[in-house]
Amino acid sequence: MSTKDFVEKDYYKVLGVPKDATEAEIKKAYRKLAREFHPDANKGDASAEERFKEISEANDILGDAKKRKEYDEARALFGNGGFRPGPGGGGGSFNFDLGDLFGGQQQGGAAGGFGGGGLGDVFGGLFNRGGAGPGPGTRTQPRRGQDIESEVTLSFTEAVDGATVPLRMSSQSPCKACSGTGDKNGTPRVCPTCVGTGQVSRGSGGGFSLTDPCADCKGRGLIAENPCDICKGSGRARSSRTMQVRIPAGVSDSQRIRLRGKGAPGERGGPGGDLYVVVHVDAHPVFGRKDDNLTVTVPVTFAEAALGADIKVPTLNGPSVTLKLPPGTPGGRTMRARGKGAVRKDGTRGDLLVTVEVAVPTELNDKAREAMELYREATESEDPRSALFESAKGA
Repeated sequence: MSTKDFVEKDYYKVLGVPKDATEAEIKKAYRKLAREFHPDANKGDASAEERFKEISEANDILGDAKKRKEYDEARALFGNGGFRPGPGGGGGSFNFDLGDLFGGQQQGGAAGGFGGGGLGDVFGGLFNRGGAGPGPGTRTQPRRGQDIESEVTLSFTEAVDGATVPLRMSSQSPCKACSGTGDKNGTPRVCPTCVGTGQVSRGSGGGFSLTDPCADCKGRGLIAENPCDICKGSGRARSSRTMQVRIPAGVSDSQRIRLRGKGAPGERGGPGGDLYVVVHVDAHPVFGRKDDNLTVTVPVTFAEAALGADIKVPTLNGPSVTLKLPPGTPGGRTMRARGKGAVRKDGTRGDLLVTVEVAVPTELNDKAREAMELYREATESEDPRSALFESAKGA
């Protein structure tokens, strides 16, 4: 995000609240908008997904008292005439730490949008005076852990009722062989180029300087004299772990679940990354799914459809229910068994949608055939296709 973008982004306007809104008003506005623009409620709508990201981003800032205060101060500082130099002239000094405001944002998540280590990495050395060395305000920033994505396959029943499943994950974490130091002896030396900050400044003209990761220590601030054989001096090594993950009830096929802080561990006290779990759901031989409702097709006899009947219908993992079939029910009609569907987010259940299918017998015994012949004779004057032909003529 550029400085101009940051200055012009009005999170209060995004949530539709005034600048003096209370914490409760901000929370209420966020919940209302989040429900309206949530990707699950707007499947395939890219604009709704982008709007949801903006809303979540705004809530991350305004919903946190400390971040909101710093954001308001930054807006006041940036909004009228840009950055002001300190009394020393030139680039001046700048003691507002944007890293504190955005350092905790996730990378590429639903509520994010700031990659890397946050805006602190972008602005950390922007207002130092020109020169090769780090400015007086430069400090080593904690590094957030990487995000991890995994997949899990659930049975139809597990997806409806929820399940706890084991996930085996591989990620970069502090090397155990060298305790994350990168040095065999555990005694790396401070990088002389960046003086342990992991950053170096380069002049950009006009008395300003820009900060880049130090190429000599690759942004670590430390150099291993005796590089670890496992991590080759990086202090990070690939490790595997198994985690028990709770998949919520009512999850749908291809849904992506985010677990904050369950990804790769951070460095230098930084927060862990996020774990994203993509859920795949196996088909069921009897039941289907339509949003929060379950579906089932139930065969009935011609006599039951014509004369009416009480029919038993199976439910998922529960006792059967009895539905009253009205006389003259056509094939394809759908009836509803309330509260027998999938679990919703609020803990209630959807419905079971029962579609009637008239079963035509392939074989008839003598008695049944005789009865059908008598029925045909009794209804010989009726032609169910007459209206069809009349409509075809008038079209």
